[in-house]
Amino acid sequence: MAARDLTRPLADRMRPRSIDEFIGQPQVLGPGKPLRQALQGGQLHSLLLWGPPGTGKTTLARLIAQRSGADFIALSAVMAGVKDVRAAVDAARASRAAGRRTVLFLDEVHRFNKSQQDTFLPYLEDGTLTFIGATTENPSFEVVSALLSRARVYVLKSLTPEDLAGLMRRALDDEERGLGGQGLAIDDDALELLSRAADGDGRRALNMLEIAADLAQPRDGKRVIALPQAVEVAGGTRRRFDKGGEQFYDQISALHKCVRGTDPDAALYWFCRMVDGGCDPSYLARRITRMAVEDIGLADPRGLQVAVDAWETYDRLGSPEGELALANAIVYLACAPKSNAVYVGYGEAMADVAKYGTLDVPLRFRNAPTRLMKDLGYGKGYRYAHDEPGAFATGERYLPDEMPDRQYYRPVARGLEIKIGEALARLRARGGAAPGKPAARPAAPDEEA
Repeated sequence: MAARDLTRPLADRMRPRSIDEFIGQPQVLGPGKPLRQALQGGQLHSLLLWGPPGTGKTTLARLIAQRSGADFIALSAVMAGVKDVRAAVDAARASRAAGRRTVLFLDEVHRFNKSQQDTFLPYLEDGTLTFIGATTENPSFEVVSALLSRARVYVLKSLTPEDLAGLMRRALDDEERGLGGQGLAIDDDALELLSRAADGDGRRALNMLEIAADLAQPRDGKRVIALPQAVEVAGGTRRRFDKGGEQFYDQISALHKCVRGTDPDAALYWFCRMVDGGCDPSYLARRITRMAVEDIGLADPRGLQVAVDAWETYDRLGSPEGELALANAIVYLACAPKSNAVYVGYGEAMADVAKYGTLDVPLRFRNAPTRLMKDLGYGKGYRYAHDEPGAFATGERYLPDEMPDRQYYRPVARGLEIKIGEALARLRARGGAAPGKPAARPAAPDEEA
């Protein structure tokens, strides 16, 4: 048995055989937690396990079935189809007829489309099977609402470095399934490096340990995994990063919010996290430019040019030098004064465009290149601003006549917008009680009487 087991990867051999052996996840398996209570009470129910790779979703599903005394059928959404689901249902019906329950486990459930996910619903309703799905993606977006309403979601978290260190020590000591009995030892600094390089993934930790064991060097009658061997094994690993997935959007959100929050250090950290994870720098360049437009705005118009210049520099230099130009832009924008005044004003103006429809341009603002147009009043009464004192036509109103007064752009008291706000205030003061004078802060479109 031992010899046969040793032909399997260490990560597979070391799968927990009971809930008590399960590493981590105290938020769902700790004393008094819902899932543990359900298992202890024999209350088997359909559920979704959501968490990063290597957190034990498949193993936990097997243990739940084992603890409940249920048959276990495992499918992968990558390879399975509706035909496989039907075969599993037939097997579950046979088990039910024999007085046994069945757990159907579907790994990567998010890869099933809506119609495929819907095939489970009747069998959950009539109790033919208990469904356990595993996903690395947010179920809110990837799992149909009908299935979500019938399955409880449990969130699994990345394993801590301490969890992973304990897992690897257990594997080194276990003579039945692990590496015990081989005279292996590991230095503390090597163990710490591997536990951090595994990046919360138990499977990755055990895979790296297995490779490192082959590189162990003799010392004091033992084979020791020292820091050089750990560095060699961990050197080519990347931190966890799912392009286009949940973590991807969480990290770009964090980066954007750090820039908006004027924290250059945190912004630089999240930028490096994404670069390290393999994010396309061109995507980052586009998002950085958006930050300049949305959050810096006219408080520092140079921010947009810095972002565009960094984008162009990256395109010319490529990696890795080009990423430094993007880092410069990130730090500059994070330190710059912030304004979303144009962003907010743009949204309000677009809302009014949708609300009021196609209003006519006032005749005085229309060009009159023909005699007919002049006879119809095009351009009549237009005041050429450059001919007015200070190049400002006091009291003129430029919005459509049918619209109420609006002030979409409200400069903030930061950066260049301080000066812009002061200049606009002076010009508006010159307007006196003219009909076109905007209110200091007009009501939003939905606040009108």
